[in-house]
Amino acid sequence: MRITFWGAARTVTGSQHLLDTGQGQYLLDCGQYQGRRREAQERNRNFPFNPSGVSAVVISHAHIDHTGNLPLLVKNGFTGPIYASAGTADLCRPMLADAAAIQEHDAAYLNKRARRRKSLGNGESDTAVEPLFTTEDAEQTFPHFRATPMDTPVDIGAGLTYTSFEAGHILGSTCVLLTATNGSGAVRLAYSGDVGRAGLPIIKDPERMPPADYLIVESTYGDRLHKPMEAVQSKLEDIVNRTWKRGGRVIVPAFAVGRTQQLVLMLHELMNAKRIPALPIFVDSPLAVSITEVFRKHTELFDEEALRFVSAGQDPFGFSRLRYIRDTAQSKALNDLHGPFMVISASGMCEAGRILHHLRNNIGNPRNTVLITGYQAEHTLGRKILERWPEVPIFGDMMPLRADVQKINELSGHADQSELLAWMEPMTPTLRRVFLVHGENTSQKALAEAIRARYKLDVVIPDRGDSFDLT
Repeated sequence: MRITFWGAARTVTGSQHLLDTGQGQYLLDCGQYQGRRREAQERNRNFPFNPSGVSAVVISHAHIDHTGNLPLLVKNGFTGPIYASAGTADLCRPMLADAAAIQEHDAAYLNKRARRRKSLGNGESDTAVEPLFTTEDAEQTFPHFRATPMDTPVDIGAGLTYTSFEAGHILGSTCVLLTATNGSGAVRLAYSGDVGRAGLPIIKDPERMPPADYLIVESTYGDRLHKPMEAVQSKLEDIVNRTWKRGGRVIVPAFAVGRTQQLVLMLHELMNAKRIPALPIFVDSPLAVSITEVFRKHTELFDEEALRFVSAGQDPFGFSRLRYIRDTAQSKALNDLHGPFMVISASGMCEAGRILHHLRNNIGNPRNTVLITGYQAEHTLGRKILERWPEVPIFGDMMPLRADVQKINELSGHADQSELLAWMEPMTPTLRRVFLVHGENTSQKALAEAIRARYKLDVVIPDRGDSFDLT
C-alpha cells in the first residue's frame, strides 16, 4: 500500500491524499486549494493524477478545502462512489452548488470589469476569466455520493474497509480508519481530516480512535494553545457592545458551515440574557441559509447545549432580531441601513461571495468592526485584514483598512497542540509513522517536535508529491 500527498502538504488548504492498495486507488478528500489566485487556479484545474483511475473518494467533512475539487474530478473522468457521512453528504449539495454559483458570478463580474477598463483604455488582456467549475458540473457530482453510517465498517474496494468516527469539527465531520487486508495481513491507516475541540457549540466532541499503524493528522494549530472556551461569549459581548456605542457595524466573515451557526447560537443566548443590545443581525448568505436547514435536519448530531433548545421547542438558529437573506437586492439594501447592526456573511477567508461587497463598503469606516472568527490561510484577503494591512485588495482595487479588526480564535474548529496530542494518544502504542498535513511550516515543526518528545514516534512532514510505502 502506498500513500501520495497531493494537497495540504506544507500548506493548509487543498487536502488530497491518494492511497494505492495495488488493487485500486482511493482519494482521501478532494479539496480546493486557496491562496495566491494564479497558483490556486493552476493547482485546482490540473490534477497530478488521472481522475478516471481513482476507484473511490473518501470525504472527511464538507468544507471546501476538503471537497471543493470534486466537481472537477468528476468532470475529468472520475466515475466511482464518494463516501461520506450522511451529514457531510447533505451539506455538500448546497456547498458545491454555491461554490459553482460564486465561481460563475465572480468570473462574469471580472470579465465585465475588464471589458469596461479596456473600453476606457486601461486594460489590455482579451483573455476571459473562466469559472473553475459550473453549476452543471456540481450537479453531475451529487449522484456519486454514498452516505455511510459512523462507527460502522464499510467495504469500499477489494480488501479495503472504511470506518468513520466523530471528529467534532463541523456537523457530520469524521476521522476515518482505512484497513487494507491481503494474504500477508492487514495495514491500518488513520486519517484525521480536521480534528475539532471538546466543548464547541452545537456539535459533539471528537471521538476516540481505534489502534492504527499509520496516521495522517492535520496540524493547523500545532504550534499554539487555544484560550478556554468559557471566554468566547464574554469576548463577543464586548466586541458587539463597543461597536454599538460607536454607532458602527460589525462585519463578520464566517464559514457558512459551522461557524455561522455557532455565532447565531451564541448571539441568541447573549440577547436572551440581555448582555448585548437588541441590534439587527443579518445572515447574508444563501449558502448559510441552506446549511442551517441541513443543521435542523440532523439534530442527532447535536450536543446537549443545542438539544436543550430543541427539547424546549425553540429554534437555536432563529430569534426575533435575526434575519436570513437570500435575495441579492436585499443584500445590497443593507448598505443603505442606518444605525448599528451586524452582518455575518461568507466566505470565511474573504476570498469570494457577498462578504467582499460588505467589506468593500465598510472597512474604510473606523466606527465599524471586522470580526475574524476562523483560520485565515496565507495570501488570502482574510489574512491581510487580520494582519491589518493599511490597504487591502478587493475586486482588484486597493481599499484603505480603517475599521477596527478583532478576532475570536476560541471558536476555532481545529484542535490546538495539546488537544491534538491527547486525541492521538490512544493510537500511539501501535503507530509506526505519523504524517503531518494541513498546516503551515511553523505549526508543523512545532507539532512534530511535540509528538517526538512525548511519544517517541517517527514523524514526517511530506512535500507535495511525496510518496511512502505503508507495510
